[in-house]
Amino acid sequence: MRREDILRIYEAGSDAVADFVQGLISEFTTVSELQTREMQKLTERIKTLENQLNQNSRNSSKPPSSDGFKKPKPKSLRIKGERKSGGQAGHKGNTLKFAETPDHVVIHHASVCPCGHHLEQESVLYHEKRQVYDLPPISIEVTEHQAEAKRCASCGNIVKASFPDDVSAPTQYGAGIRAVAVYLSQYQLLPCERVSETIEHLFQHKLSGGSLFNANLSLYQRLESVEQEIVKQITAATVAHFDETGMRVQGKTQWCHVASTDKLTHYHSHQNRGKKAMDTAGVLPNFRGTAVHDFWSPYFHYESNHAMCNAHILRELIFVLEEEKQRWAKTMIDLLLEIKAATAGKESLSVDTIAQFAARYDNVVELGYQEDAQINPLKPQLPGKRGKQKQSKPKNLLNRLRNHRLDVLRFLYDADVPFDNNQAERDVRMVKVKQKISGTFRSEMGAKVFCRIRGYISTARKHSCSILSAIEQALRGNPFLPLPLPSF
Repeated sequence: MRREDILRIYEAGSDAVADFVQGLISEFTTVSELQTREMQKLTERIKTLENQLNQNSRNSSKPPSSDGFKKPKPKSLRIKGERKSGGQAGHKGNTLKFAETPDHVVIHHASVCPCGHHLEQESVLYHEKRQVYDLPPISIEVTEHQAEAKRCASCGNIVKASFPDDVSAPTQYGAGIRAVAVYLSQYQLLPCERVSETIEHLFQHKLSGGSLFNANLSLYQRLESVEQEIVKQITAATVAHFDETGMRVQGKTQWCHVASTDKLTHYHSHQNRGKKAMDTAGVLPNFRGTAVHDFWSPYFHYESNHAMCNAHILRELIFVLEEEKQRWAKTMIDLLLEIKAATAGKESLSVDTIAQFAARYDNVVELGYQEDAQINPLKPQLPGKRGKQKQSKPKNLLNRLRNHRLDVLRFLYDADVPFDNNQAERDVRMVKVKQKISGTFRSEMGAKVFCRIRGYISTARKHSCSILSAIEQALRGNPFLPLPLPSF
């Protein structure tokens, strides 16, 4: 404001001066309120960004692959036991043993003594034995099938013998070599070119990419009924594990959903991550057992019982303890690990023990609310701001621990329910390995082929079947089929 304007207000009298001063105060107050609001927004934004930067695979649900080169130092929550590292007493080793009936025996003759005397005419006192395990020469064998043609002496018709069902072309690959190709591609996860290169090195024969694709497609088609049986058995299971992970298909992110037990695995690829994909997979809509998962909200649309993965909860508690500096998180970590140890290897706990653990759990949650209220008190709602007020990360976790108390402690009440969702996470891990190697599936059909074959391989492996043999038998039209559990 210019000097002349100030003098004009002063000459106008005391009322004009008072109005002028009041206007300045009001303007200053408005600017101050705006600055306070902006500083509050910036403070909250800075804290949010710091929390994001401090999250890693150890204190959140982020995968280890997202840690980059800044890996967190390992800090195991496992209580140190009395046993030393390494193999324990009674552990079954894999040391080579002498074969009772070796395939070949080579005699090495003692012909000359160091003194110069020849020993050809001397009798053998004993043989010192050593055995070598090795591979025989590997080569592809060609089997020619010849179908006879004969003329019937009675009617004059020419009758030709039938070829086996799996011999349908003038020249083709047999089930054995195709099983090796599928094994390298779908189990060892080698890219197409490296599969061809490996087979050339092993068998001195070049396998084309088209032949590998046809072998995978043929197995995929033959496993349709097996996949349906796996889905049926998982649906009827008492406890099943569920998880999902992103997978790149034609350069876009799609999702691989896994449903599994300790004996069965089913993978399903879909463009969606939520309920639509879960309905299409076909397990959860009719599943009435206990679904173990990591609190992804679409799972709660289904009528099954639910059990939270406590490994995820432990990681979130570590974040609250180390980044938010709230002591109740350490108490909850210790309590969950104590309950885990108490339930390990036992069919069920006594009613009194369960009640005591549940009461302690409730007390820790209440302490958490009190501590968080002191550290993160609710701030007055800013004028004009609509919607639900944002809560702190510890408060959100506490709400989940309180509102889903039964789901978190399901492993305490039900001896069949595990502490975590490691089963599904182990089953879904190979999908991420496949993505790291291949980067992306070139077609949706390629993703479907991988999911069905990999589910069959995982199921066969859980039943201690030879993977190569299971693939070969499936290519011959006689796949391994898991037997349903007996009903009581």
